[in-house]
Amino acid sequence: MDFGFSEEQLELYEAVQEFCDDVLAPKAEETDAKGEFPWDNVKQMAQMDLFGIPVPEEYGGMGLSWMDWAVVGEQLAHACTTSGAVFAAHMLCMYPIMAFGSEEQKQKYLTPLATGEKIGAMGLTEPDVGSDAGSVKTKAKLVGDEYLLNGTKIFITNGGAAETYVVIANANPEKGMRGLTAFIVEKGMEGFEIGKNEKKMGFPSVPNTELIFQDARVPRENVLGREGRGFRVAMDLLDVGRIGMAIGAVGLAQKAYDDGVAYSLVREQFGQKISEFQAIQHQIADMAMEIEAGRLLARKAAWCKDNGSPELSKIAAMAKVYTSEVCARVCNRAVNIHGGHGYICDHAVQRYLRESKLFELVEGTSEIQRNVIALEVLKEAISQRK
Repeated sequence: MDFGFSEEQLELYEAVQEFCDDVLAPKAEETDAKGEFPWDNVKQMAQMDLFGIPVPEEYGGMGLSWMDWAVVGEQLAHACTTSGAVFAAHMLCMYPIMAFGSEEQKQKYLTPLATGEKIGAMGLTEPDVGSDAGSVKTKAKLVGDEYLLNGTKIFITNGGAAETYVVIANANPEKGMRGLTAFIVEKGMEGFEIGKNEKKMGFPSVPNTELIFQDARVPRENVLGREGRGFRVAMDLLDVGRIGMAIGAVGLAQKAYDDGVAYSLVREQFGQKISEFQAIQHQIADMAMEIEAGRLLARKAAWCKDNGSPELSKIAAMAKVYTSEVCARVCNRAVNIHGGHGYICDHAVQRYLRESKLFELVEGTSEIQRNVIALEVLKEAISQRK
């Protein structure tokens, strides 16, 4: 199903699929096992202009849609989950600059991010602050023409590899969340250091580091939007981040499904292929249905972003929670179809299962998504009764 895609869109997806099949997929296991940032893959993705898909052409992008970004992101995640994760996390830095940045900030920072010349990351999460974005403790104090940032961010995807960071800090703590401010911070700025890179149960080649600010000197002109607008930046960004999680989850689920089905067609037990057993067929049917439903929901979220739909936050949350839970179920079933072989590291499905857990946690847990969904649908119901 092409969802009414134009010929130009289909040509883009075909080119990306060829790249995935010829370059990313054959070395996906090696990319993961190395535990190193996939610079070679990133450079080739940049050569194809993939990082700037929804960015206007005047800032080095392709000027395409969020739907295009979603489809390509799913393709990348299917071929190489590591590269797909870098692709999605990079957008978390680009989008705030694209949406809230001044013309000067866009020229200076957005353009090299869109072309892939530089990699970006977003700094929101802290040791005591996760989904409660309004409680950020990192402080920013204006001294002359510079802000001094003090605090620590954790679990920062692309941390260390990135040269440009969008960081949320509180420039007016007595105002609470109304004091939150977004800053563009460059790697190498005085007082800014990269801390510990976390060792995780999956995605070892995707860095998740601390960002440490000790009187980090950030020029006043690097305030994104204006002082006190950081909470709005964070909330708008979460919608985009949740779409990114959804397309990654669909891509991974599809890959686990593909491997599970392929294995069922060659594995024999009791004198027949296990794909001939109804128990296996039912698992395959459930996997196929759930993946297709998740894909449609993820693409609806991208459509909402493209069309400025007031349903964006609700649909993005729905897409994130549904696809992440589908991904976990599909990866688990793929391991089960492989039987004991699925538990052996020679088969990639065990990696998929470990990776699937990430999608249920990042950009807000499943419980947080359900909170968002409930608030949105109840708000709609109340509005309809008036």
